[in-house]
Amino acid sequence: MSNTTANASAKMPTWYIPHGGGPCFFMDWNPPDAWTRMADFLKSLASTLPRTPKAIVMVSAHWLEPHLTVTSGAQPELIYDYYGFPPHTYELKYPAPGAPALAEQIVKMLTTAGIASAPDAQRGFDHGMFIPLKLIFPEADIPVVQLSLHNSLDPARHLEAGRALEALRDQDVLIIGSGMSFHNMRAYGDPQYGPISDAFDDWLTTAVESGPQERYRLLANWEQAPGARLCHPPRAEEHLIPLMTVAGAAGKDAGHKVFSDRVMETTLSAFTFG
Repeated sequence: MSNTTANASAKMPTWYIPHGGGPCFFMDWNPPDAWTRMADFLKSLASTLPRTPKAIVMVSAHWLEPHLTVTSGAQPELIYDYYGFPPHTYELKYPAPGAPALAEQIVKMLTTAGIASAPDAQRGFDHGMFIPLKLIFPEADIPVVQLSLHNSLDPARHLEAGRALEALRDQDVLIIGSGMSFHNMRAYGDPQYGPISDAFDDWLTTAVESGPQERYRLLANWEQAPGARLCHPPRAEEHLIPLMTVAGAAGKDAGHKVFSDRVMETTLSAFTFG
């Protein structure tokens, strides 16, 4: 089979990506190059795809609901849900269209799997969506649907939600989890958390790269990882949970760590499946 034929038949992967700190990629930072490698990684991601996605499902750490909720508006507005940043960062634009028909399909898929869900035609796109997508797909011409987290932050629930959506990948829908593999706000910049973040990252990499059944078991029990609650404090693990949804949507496909960097004294990584 030729590479062209292989690419034409390959299903979309799923991604778990870091989205940085607020609008960090679009402002000055100290040190100036703190986010450069992460930005370069995000800019390179689209070139790894078999073809341009027909649509994107973005699972953002910045949206929690009592049941899984899907943006269903035709042209959602941006939500500038970061605070204390330079004025120009509240004028960033990302005019990607919504995908009401895809949103309806997602609700049906989740409901069929016994997972309570609902559309929300008023909800906009938060910065967990538009900040990384401005780097990955700067033209903003691919329709996007955001999928919330469940406010229980139960990892198994999100793994199951991903499983329910796996078939979207055969329809050229790219499923992205947007968060941070280390997210303890009080620990950033503290050198003593470097080794703690390294140990957790090593465990997370092993979990992601395990076979599908073992991967499910480990991720569902991520709290047992070394330093888990130092890296993601209780009720603050919303930046890790998007990984569960994309891992669930991976089905039996292999997972790999594709990026890692040291930022603010901690290790931050990205993973892909498929």
